[in-house]
Amino acid sequence: MAAEMNNYKNKTVLITGASKGVGAETAKQFAKIGANIALVARNEGPLKALQKEINQYARAEVFTCDIGDLGSLETLVKDVIAIYGTIDVLVNNAGLHHRGDFEGLNPSQVTNMVQVNLTAPLTLSSLCLPYLKQSHSGAIVMVGSLAGRAPLQGAAVYSATKAGLRAFSYALYDELASHNVKVAVVSPGPINTGFIMDEIDDVEDIVYSQPMSSSLDVANAIVSLAINDKEEVAMPWFSGKLTTLAYLFPKLRRALRPLLYKIGAKAKLKYKSQTTK
Repeated sequence: MAAEMNNYKNKTVLITGASKGVGAETAKQFAKIGANIALVARNEGPLKALQKEINQYARAEVFTCDIGDLGSLETLVKDVIAIYGTIDVLVNNAGLHHRGDFEGLNPSQVTNMVQVNLTAPLTLSSLCLPYLKQSHSGAIVMVGSLAGRAPLQGAAVYSATKAGLRAFSYALYDELASHNVKVAVVSPGPINTGFIMDEIDDVEDIVYSQPMSSSLDVANAIVSLAINDKEEVAMPWFSGKLTTLAYLFPKLRRALRPLLYKIGAKAKLKYKSQTTK
């Protein structure tokens, strides 16, 4: 795999949600193996800071874009091509989660989650596909979630969008195999980023029942998935197996919920005490 990674010199990797967390770490890891990076997010400030850091050892360019505004995606791809001339890897990382039971969400929140988590990745994949097919190392990596492998109460829309993204990834893997474009999905559990830690009081206790991954853990999985033959990495490993059982046996999932909530609540208190120190 090391030899394959060396082939990323002067390749272009487009990463959405690149301003922080998994997206920022993924940008760094691809840059370290020689790739040019297209940093995409809504806010220019964090992207500029990350660009400055990456430019010490690779090239990165900033593209401000709200991917929930689907009309701007075509312009985004045109702008990336105008600067780099190619797109070799697309990392659909940006995500949105309005937390709480479905009946507590307003229609705008529901629509926004579907647009950011599902419609935008599908649209970007379509727009980038002609360039990915021209590449000798074309790849699309979706950032899913364990919530997309097993339904999660209190996150019905988020689970639905991530399940849809996972299904799309598996189908597209088969469709593009003959075109030498790799498609894969990483399905992490809780990640120690602001996505769940900044809103810890609003996050379902059950989320914290699973071991926490780091941004680097997920970023390394994304880089590997762009190169290897795997269709999916669920992480942590045991949590991935647990979600498979939960999906196949709904009664078991419901029976385990009280225990997992209890474990998660205890872990949540621990995390909160650490953040207040």
